[in-house]
Amino acid sequence: MVEAVTVAPKTAEHYDVLVVGAGIAGMEASLTLGDMGMKVLLVEKSPTIGGRLLLLSKVFPTLDCASCISGTKTSGTSHHPNVTMMTYSEVSEIRRNDKDGSFSLRYVEKPRYIDTALCTGCGECEKACPIILPKETEYGLRGRKAIYIPFDTAVPKKAVLDLDNCIFCGACERVCPADSIDFLQAPREHEAEVGAVILATGFEPFPIEKKESYHYGQFPNVVTSLQMDRLTGPTRPFNSILRPSDGKEPSNIAYALCAGSRDKTVGNLRCSQVCCMYSMKQAQLILGTLPAADVTLYYMDIRAYGKGFEEFYQQTKAMGVKFVRGRVAQVEEEKNGDLTVYHEDTEGPGGKGKSTHDLLVLSVGLLPMRGIEKVFKNATLELDEMGWVKLRDETRSPSETSIDGVFSAGTASGPKDVPDSIAEAASAAAQAVGYVLSWREKTGAAVGIPLPKSMPVPMPQAVEVAAK
Repeated sequence: MVEAVTVAPKTAEHYDVLVVGAGIAGMEASLTLGDMGMKVLLVEKSPTIGGRLLLLSKVFPTLDCASCISGTKTSGTSHHPNVTMMTYSEVSEIRRNDKDGSFSLRYVEKPRYIDTALCTGCGECEKACPIILPKETEYGLRGRKAIYIPFDTAVPKKAVLDLDNCIFCGACERVCPADSIDFLQAPREHEAEVGAVILATGFEPFPIEKKESYHYGQFPNVVTSLQMDRLTGPTRPFNSILRPSDGKEPSNIAYALCAGSRDKTVGNLRCSQVCCMYSMKQAQLILGTLPAADVTLYYMDIRAYGKGFEEFYQQTKAMGVKFVRGRVAQVEEEKNGDLTVYHEDTEGPGGKGKSTHDLLVLSVGLLPMRGIEKVFKNATLELDEMGWVKLRDETRSPSETSIDGVFSAGTASGPKDVPDSIAEAASAAAQAVGYVLSWREKTGAAVGIPLPKSMPVPMPQAVEVAAK
């Protein structure tokens, strides 16, 4: 959270619903609410909206273009007349008003050190900057400058200045044709009143460094599945899939599934639900780029439980991908950079086995995005034993949290794939509408702008249930 606020808060603004997080779930909830006539405040801590989906290549099991799916959402969200989008901002405080059930909040808009009204996203500042840093959206595979545009399809496409790593050489300021560089910007605190809150805070990848036996960060040819997704994507950092140690195309690639999931030794007992499927997706994409490569998946159990998932699994096997039922226990590096993988075989001959591969991909699990519970100052947002937002009743009311008027969407409450995240976002939006309409009826007040009398409320059954 940003603490050093130097600008006094403005007069409180009024909205119907606050949505925290602008990934696929947050955007879907915002668009659904906006189409219902609700006034939405969408707060995203990153400089752009779109979340992690925008960085993926394809989605399983259809292999549809991920950026095509999220691109329509980012465009719709940024141009929707009922959605106020605040990027590079964080909610610092939410208080529930016990008298009427509405919410008061504060959020901090972090300084970009760029005047976004003037910035055209031309990228000249980035070209001129002499500082090179690891690029977060490329997971360290490629660099960025101290002043940068997060990626080519960023929304909004505005530069961000990383002041902590800036050497104040003035190169960006000299080349900016719009004169948009502003080193004197400071954090700005805003106040708002809303009728309901939707938490779409997403997830964070498991820090695979904790699994020391895999030697990620020590052996260059041990990479994560997030890095591999970038290597297989159409906007990948290189012109092919290359292994980091020597830049050669790998011919024998292994996957270690459940890397950081279902593992007592690292404190994450839960299945991350998506790792089996995204590993198979990547295996198919690898064979599309390197058709002569051997791909092996070391797994505990294949959990292909969704629509079309079993067929996708069978298709992956039919393409020649080898499945070995046995968890990877240890990894050793050879002199030429190849990797010896020690594993157990629980389905074939049995016993311990070892194989040599020239690239190992760790299928990292999902962890909750911690900290959102701390912003609620006079109400307790309950979390489950793993730290995900706890739902009151996952079967009867799949989005309600422990706080009346606060709803969860997407992976805020647990690991989910894209379709489930979108479905839950729509559910959260319907329940939020029901709560806001019920609140208005009881209090005779409007937090945001009332719905037009001629506009019917969609999904009346869901709204009626939520209102109760």
